[in-house]
Amino acid sequence: MNLRKVNDEVFIAENAIVRCGDAEIAFLKRQAQASPRKRARICAHKTNDDALHEMVIVISAASYIHPHRHLDKSESFHIIEGKVDVAVFDHAGAIVDVIELGAPGSGRCFYYRLSESAFHTLLIRTDFLVVHEVTNGPFARDGTILAPFAPPEDQADAARAYMQRVSGEVAQYLRGSKA
Repeated sequence: MNLRKVNDEVFIAENAIVRCGDAEIAFLKRQAQASPRKRARICAHKTNDDALHEMVIVISAASYIHPHRHLDKSESFHIIEGKVDVAVFDHAGAIVDVIELGAPGSGRCFYYRLSESAFHTLLIRTDFLVVHEVTNGPFARDGTILAPFAPPEDQADAARAYMQRVSGEVAQYLRGSKA
């Protein structure tokens, strides 16, 4: 497959027919390990203006996904490899839902779709998470709202402490929802 590098984490598939297999996943894992934000993706869509955006994304467990929400968008994940808890928050930062996802055969759901604008983040439970993400375009950076209740990416220590706290809150939420 011919890939055009946009930056250290984004690659555009230039072929008319996009295929993704073990070699591409291995490539993305190497790229994710080397990238500062510990993630990498192959985009099957050609431009940010495309109406449909499809990506295969690899995210390291060391990556911090700042809780965020999307304006006028839906997103869906199909898990290819790994396990993740998607934490959904209210506007004050309280957890309102947790979606436990994993690859087929993991005993977890392997697909979810978020159809409304809600703050969410990923708690990756394996070394890497590999997902097929689909969302509607076009992509506009100002269409993603970062949660004011979470620290920014450039505050690594605060982000780590925040995610440890959220992980504990997720565990408590899951215990309560299964009781």
